[in-house]
Amino acid sequence: MKTYSAKPCEVERKWFLIDAEGKTLGRLASTIANILRGKNKPEFTPNVDTGDFVVVINAGKIAVSGNKETDKMYYSHSGFPGGFKQASFKELMEKFPTRALEKAVKGMLPHNTLGAEQFNKMKIYEGAEHPHAAQKPIEIKEI
Repeated sequence: MKTYSAKPCEVERKWFLIDAEGKTLGRLASTIANILRGKNKPEFTPNVDTGDFVVVINAGKIAVSGNKETDKMYYSHSGFPGGFKQASFKELMEKFPTRALEKAVKGMLPHNTLGAEQFNKMKIYEGAEHPHAAQKPIEIKEI
């Protein structure tokens, strides 16, 4: 029997809805990354984008355990001298509520063009409203 290899034209994509309120950042990010990559499907192929779309609501209400709210730091550099910036998890959530989840998921995807395509299938919203009701997303409750 030959090994099955998915082709891009054969992939059927679904839409999933995840409510992030009260969920732990890392566990939620790993679940989202698995769905975006398609690892939850039997026809998963590493070099083909077999993943589904994910809509995340209430991203501003994500929880972290322990002292990570004040101790976890996010770093960035503009490329210019003196362009180094750092912010704690709490500061980042106040200024950009969706960015912590974006960074966590992006770090769990492949760091190439395939990973960039998979990352673009994730839609994150700070509040409970989203414009993707027409796609009839399937709600995922256990994470």
